[in-house]
Amino acid sequence: MPPTPPAVELRGVRRTYGRGDAAVHALRGIDLALRKGSFTAVMGPSGSGKSTFLQCAAGLDRPTAGAVLLAGEDITGLSENRLTKLRRSRIGFVFQSFNLLPSLTVQQNVMLPQRLAGARPDRRGAAALLAQVGLEGYGRRRPGQLSGGQQQRVAIARALVTEPEVIFADEPTGALDTGTAREVLSLLRRAVDTMGASVVMVTHDPVAASYADRVLFLADGSFAGELLSPDPTSVADRMVALTANAPSGSVGAVA
Repeated sequence: MPPTPPAVELRGVRRTYGRGDAAVHALRGIDLALRKGSFTAVMGPSGSGKSTFLQCAAGLDRPTAGAVLLAGEDITGLSENRLTKLRRSRIGFVFQSFNLLPSLTVQQNVMLPQRLAGARPDRRGAAALLAQVGLEGYGRRRPGQLSGGQQQRVAIARALVTEPEVIFADEPTGALDTGTAREVLSLLRRAVDTMGASVVMVTHDPVAASYADRVLFLADGSFAGELLSPDPTSVADRMVALTANAPSGSVGAVA
């Protein structure tokens, strides 16, 4: 039986903005494989390339060079239409700002990826996911009737509804208070442990990173080390060292 391919794999990925002396090298040749059913946090100083990494890995931006594979399939050269379909059916997203549609109910927001992918919305499945994230009975409410933490729970349910190969989370707790943030992180952790999800999370918070199996550190567009089984103190110490050694302005305004 052939081995299971990584959930996400980057091979020599580079991303450059601009040309000549004005060129900004956001990613400088990233090689990385993230196994299925893992929780990975990505951290680095401001301007290290974190957001560019996430955008390239998720098919939201095209690398200048190299290849991105999703569950063994090279998605680098896909047309924009095929990339859009792939993102709708095989990738989940959780953002800092929730990105829920205020005119739709909670349940309709959860089912939206299924509708966009051309699949028949699964009301029972959506209700079951809402129950799993602690929102049983909230399906008919509007996002504006929920707290920030509850809205992020809806966003996690929405990300899981198509059973994607990987969920990309971009600062998912950045707009939440400490207690609510821990509840949301526990949900992401449980999605990995009990549902087999694969999560890649960009964060600046050492406590958030400690929920991951592995923390990858970026500096100046390249990987600068990792921590396995991280704890907040060790993550914070590594970030302090990276920030102290980060070359000023080397990656421009790219986060």
